[in-house]
Amino acid sequence: MKKIDDKSVIFFDGVCNLCNNSVIFIIKRDPKNHFLFAPLQSEESKKLLQQHKYTVSELNTILLLEKNKVYTKSSAALRIAKKLKGLWFLMAIFLIIPKPIRDIVYDFIAKNRYKWFGKKESCMIPTPETKAKFLF
Repeated sequence: MKKIDDKSVIFFDGVCNLCNNSVIFIIKRDPKNHFLFAPLQSEESKKLLQQHKYTVSELNTILLLEKNKVYTKSSAALRIAKKLKGLWFLMAIFLIIPKPIRDIVYDFIAKNRYKWFGKKESCMIPTPETKAKFLF
């Protein structure tokens, strides 16, 4: 397993088209290399998340491991946006909205993501240029 040190790790559904496109979106806007990525289906994800009392099979969300703390759903998404190049950091203003309210919107999208965006048979394979950003 790669050392994660000062990096933030984004755990995502590796067979979800929306999730995979989100990873590509983040990579393009992360020139300072804040993030590493790990599909929830990988053994590395299972081991790392187990250390933080999460069981991958129970998850239906993006997770962000940052400074030894795990963020889920809208909190993870907004914290990620905060570190992206461009005006995406402005999305962090939505962190003032209580999490249960923010997560209603997140849960609605998550529940319908396969229907709206489709699903792959297997996890995405990173390109040679992006391979260093993935925990495998």
